[in-house]
Amino acid sequence: MDRLTIRTPDDFHVHLRVGAMLTAVAHFTANQFGRAIIMPNLVPPVVTTAHAVAYRARIAAALPTSSSFVPLMTAYLTEDSDPDDVAAGHAEGVLTACKLYPAGATTNSAHGVRDLSRVFGVLAKMERIGMPLLIHGEVTDPEVDIFDREAVFIERVLSKIIAAFPSLKVVMEHITTSDGVAFVESAGANVGATITPHHLEFNRNAMFRGGFRPHFYCLPVAKRESHRLAIRRAATSGAPKFFLGTDSAPHRIGDKESACGCAGIFNAPFALESYAKTFEEENALASLDAFASVNGATFYGLPLNEGTITLERSGSEVPATYGEGADSVVPFHAGETLDWKLLTAPTNFRV
Repeated sequence: MDRLTIRTPDDFHVHLRVGAMLTAVAHFTANQFGRAIIMPNLVPPVVTTAHAVAYRARIAAALPTSSSFVPLMTAYLTEDSDPDDVAAGHAEGVLTACKLYPAGATTNSAHGVRDLSRVFGVLAKMERIGMPLLIHGEVTDPEVDIFDREAVFIERVLSKIIAAFPSLKVVMEHITTSDGVAFVESAGANVGATITPHHLEFNRNAMFRGGFRPHFYCLPVAKRESHRLAIRRAATSGAPKFFLGTDSAPHRIGDKESACGCAGIFNAPFALESYAKTFEEENALASLDAFASVNGATFYGLPLNEGTITLERSGSEVPATYGEGADSVVPFHAGETLDWKLLTAPTNFRV
């Protein structure tokens, strides 16, 4: 197969940032996807419907007026979130979902949840209106090994959320373990998961090959090889519970290569080419359409995109960096050549 055409895909987890970084990176996601779930962990975070409206306008301003890309906005769930505002934002078509960050779990998560019981009112409202809850699934207990934080989160937190709100739509974001795969597979149809291209590509050894390699550092961190193989199986299986979410998270090179380097991998420029690489290696190119273009939209209750994109086996040379000097960003697969190349940008879709 030298060409692959699939329905226009969507990215169900992406960080577009603000300011100069937003202007620099937003077009990469818009060039690959029809829609994307936009993460709200800015400084300050997007916590209300009004904040989401303002951020959506900033994203639109960062893209060409001809762009048909649709940002799907989320609210950052805090212990002070107003259930009525969340519900109103959802009813108005502004808020697609709410994002739960355990406080301190990842970048800009200081405003996250410490006492889960304090957000039960919001979760109950979301369950009633069918609004998805997106979860960064890691505990922050310093006594828990960083490689075990996803599994422990499932046991201590996620299982309790599902028990308390059995009909709540829940997306376990960027799963990295066989524990996450097993939990999602065993749960009801209201529980799904996103999988990133980088967690499919490398295991935790990549961070330490020849010294510490900060551009392979992300949260959740990559796990051992058995876990990588488990999520590769899930992603390429065609199962409707698993769908595309890049978790593309750009940081300036100086912020990555520092004494306390930022977590995140910037994979947006060649996300589809990277996913195609994995799916081909697993002899599952026929399942890429479901994973990238069908499963997520169906889970969220969104209409499927009507257009298509085409990938060709002609090679994509990934640059070492984007930008200049201290403001440059290192992309995933920097300096490599990927077998697949995106020929057509997303077009002709409905919302």
